[in-house]
This record gives sequence, structure tokens and C-alpha cells, in this order.
Amino acid sequence: MTEVSFYQLQRSPLERALPKLLERTVESGKRAVVLVRSEERAESLADLLWTYDPESWLPHGTAKDGAPGDQPVWLTSEDANPNGANFLFLADGADSANLAAYERCFDLFDGNDPEAVAAARARWKARQEAGHRLRYWQQTERGGWEEKT
Repeated sequence: MTEVSFYQLQRSPLERALPKLLERTVESGKRAVVLVRSEERAESLADLLWTYDPESWLPHGTAKDGAPGDQPVWLTSEDANPNGANFLFLADGADSANLAAYERCFDLFDGNDPEAVAAARARWKARQEAGHRLRYWQQTERGGWEEKT
């Protein structure tokens, strides 16, 4: 079964947390799909990945760029794995019916939004019932991550 890690964003927004997680993914030799709710949001995050750190370069693409097989990070609103990714990142409440196609799933949600927290709890319960291995990470005061039980 897929390992599903829930990341409760409390100290920094998705736009600061996601690039760091994707950097680690690419550095480890893995590939990622970032699934969001709209193509506009995918393009917005793609633009962010060009500018979030002037000292860094994170290869990525979207449907607008094409050639998903050439992209270690693919941002999309389509529930598919066109770049042969090992890891799936869910953001903005997006969900996937294809978790079994990935080694790991990172479910990032806004811990300051009661509706996002409630939706994450519902996804947790569904993942648990499906037999996935679950982990829960909460942001620390300094913006790092601490696993909670």
C-alpha cells in the first residue's frame, strides 16, 4: 500500500513549503506529480517554482509545456501520472483515485482553515479504511516538520 503523509501547514503557506519538499524529492532521484484543482493553479505554482529561490533551479512542467516524460516534477489538475512519478503531492484539497500508483502521497493542507482540516480528516479516514500506511506531520514554530502520532 502507499504511504500517505499528511502535512498540516500552519506556519508557512503551500507556496513556501511545497518547493522545499519537491527539492528533496528531486534530490533523492524520485519524480513527482503535483495535483491541484485547476490548470490555472498548476500554472501559478509552476511560475512560483521558477522564482521561489534565485539560487535554485527545480525542473518541472505542466500541460502548457508538454513532454511530461521529460519532467521530474509535473503540475496538473488531471488525476494521472504522465511522467512516471513515484510521489504524489495533493494540494488545495485535490484528491486522487490512483494512490496505489505511487510509493508515497503527500497531502498538504491549510491547518488554519477549519474546512481544509475537516476535509483532511475525511481523507485520513478514507485512507485508513483503504489500508494505506498513514503519517501525520505538523509544522514547528521554526517552519520545520515534526511527526505526530
